[in-house]
Amino acid sequence: MEYSESYELTFQGSGAEDDVVLVRRTGRAGAGGYPVYEDDTGIVRAEISDRGEVRMLASGGHQAPGLPVSVRPVDDPVPGPDDAAPGA
Repeated sequence: MEYSESYELTFQGSGAEDDVVLVRRTGRAGAGGYPVYEDDTGIVRAEISDRGEVRMLASGGHQAPGLPVSVRPVDDPVPGPDDAAPGA
């Protein structure tokens, strides 16, 4: 089964703009058997099915993560800090 390597999760913001978080696929699977994705900080975690269904996962105690208002697969993910070209 094919899964996207990364997704943009959009959350309802408290101000005028929504919050968009890029999450990348990890090597782990969630309780539903689908891949777990997380942002660069490791705080935002989600299990995302092949149909784009999202289950937010708590990354710490007393966390109650909200559901995103939209989920979009990203075909060409933005490089992370560890993806910089050598000598750059």
